[in-house]
Amino acid sequence: MITVFLMKKLKVNDCYLTDHKMKKLVFFLGVIVLVSCTSNSIYEKPKDLIPKDTMTSLLTDLFIASSAFYEKNSIAEAKVNYIPFVYKKYKIDSSRFATSNLYYTSEIDLYNELYKNIKQNLENKIKD
Repeated sequence: MITVFLMKKLKVNDCYLTDHKMKKLVFFLGVIVLVSCTSNSIYEKPKDLIPKDTMTSLLTDLFIASSAFYEKNSIAEAKVNYIPFVYKKYKIDSSRFATSNLYYTSEIDLYNELYKNIKQNLENKIKD
């Protein structure tokens, strides 16, 4: 039924697409979709890569800093951006963090391990 509908709609120079041509077209489009979905980007390790243990602590503090944005601090101020203070604490800038984070996200197994450690760190801070 769908094939008949498509054959009626898809005309090329007044001749209908046959089943064989339709299969080739669907196969070709499928290959294009699969090829376009793969990532050929392999990021090289940056020279100034933040070490894994430091990155774990840094991301833990960044999560806390970003969640504290809407909380009032001791002098009743809300919407304070603490992220620059985190960068200062670890003596890095945002571009170094961005390049390191991009590298770690390209290594998905390593990034998953980082996030497991971050989750554990946050759970430990909640208990304290």
